[in-house]
Amino acid sequence: MNPVDESPQPAHEHRAIGRTGPGRGDAWVQASRIGRAPGGPLARACALLLLAGLGACANPPSATDSAGAALPPVQAVAAVDLERYRGRWYEIAAYPMFFQRQCQGDTTAEYAPTPDGELTVLNRCRSAEGFAQARGRAWAVSGSGNARLKVSFFWPFRADYWVIGLDEDYRWAVVGEPGRRYLWVLSRTPELPPAQLERALTAARAQGYRLEPLVYTRQGSGSAPTR
Repeated sequence: MNPVDESPQPAHEHRAIGRTGPGRGDAWVQASRIGRAPGGPLARACALLLLAGLGACANPPSATDSAGAALPPVQAVAAVDLERYRGRWYEIAAYPMFFQRQCQGDTTAEYAPTPDGELTVLNRCRSAEGFAQARGRAWAVSGSGNARLKVSFFWPFRADYWVIGLDEDYRWAVVGEPGRRYLWVLSRTPELPPAQLERALTAARAQGYRLEPLVYTRQGSGSAPTR
């Protein structure tokens, strides 16, 4: 559940928070697929990019509301405690993307801090052919209270990861980006109680996101939620 766009990362942007040096890209990207990826090279690439969240395959963003009025800029929450944010999150719902068509459920994202103040990212999902996973790195944007991050799975490409809604007890989080191209509703548990889900959806709606395109994710042996 992490976007990766095609904008190279300026070298100076990362030096303020982590280490730099030759060969860093090789250490950053580790991706594996368990089982076969059907459908040829494009399908295999998109199956992996599902887990990297490549924005280029997403539906185009909408800059206006249903009445045609311009939407205000997306805002991240005031602050995120990365120590509380660490660990596993379950995808409850997300905007559909081309490369997610083979994902059948059990989509998770796991974050762990590193000694240099960044986060490692492990995204995983189940398909008919097994499990796919991708590893990357994330780092906070200076002055954002850790609510706006940059994520990279394919050095030097990186993209925005903004926490735009967050439960005070870190039971759920809503993740988006400034262009509203993608949206994720995440939960600490495979199922999010209806009252908590409604709060998360309200947070997304308040940021100008349309909820109709959301696709709800099947977790474990249960069926995907319906609304």
